Amino acid sequence: MSSTLEPSNGGLSEECMRLFRARKTCIKMLKNRGYIVPDKELTMTANGFKDDPLFCDERGTPNRAAHNILVEKMDDPEDTIYVFFPEDLKVGVKPIRVYCDRMKEEDVKKAILVVRDNLTPFARQAVNEMKQQGYKIEYFKEAELLVDITEHVLVPTHIVMTEEEKKTLLLRYKLRPEQLPRIQESDPVARYFGLNRGQVVKIVRPSETAGRYVTYRICLG
Repeated sequence: MSSTLEPSNGGLSEECMRLFRARKTCIKMLKNRGYIVPDKELTMTANGFKDDPLFCDERGTPNRAAHNILVEKMDDPEDTIYVFFPEDLKVGVKPIRVYCDRMKEEDVKKAILVVRDNLTPFARQAVNEMKQQGYKIEYFKEAELLVDITEHVLVPTHIVMTEEEKKTLLLRYKLRPEQLPRIQESDPVARYFGLNRGQVVKIVRPSETAGRYVTYRICLG
């Protein structure tokens, strides 16, 4: 019996297919955060992924280091972010130190880790130490990125507001920031957009009577 996967998987091994889907979601997430991503990354298919020897070898083993991404913000070239895909099933402190050194050398203040399973306690400690130095390192489990949650029918449209838009909103309704409904940093959508404490999101839901219903939430930890 052939070990080849069904054509719907583009002939990819299960491990490569999971990585392809997680990376695809990550690319869309970066675009939705306002970063510049090449069109070829957004339109890449499973077949295109399979045929690129840089990503997966002929045995279906992914080269995770080749998936690392570095992009800059559309409106601020100084705002750059790395995406790393660690090889280890459970990521320890050693690769975290390597990534941290690379970020410092290249003056990149933000990073996302796409991990296969989780971080060890020492790796989490290293991430927290970087936070104290002004670096933001987020991490997602690969399984969390197999689908883009913002495309789910039950998830309304979220729009991250600028500081100027936030000030206008508060002035219009004569509100203090803490009077807005909250969204936790741990909320899946807040994590998707990389919300920081104090940022406000505009949430647009369809309404049978008004056409659409708009609410606002502030990220307060």
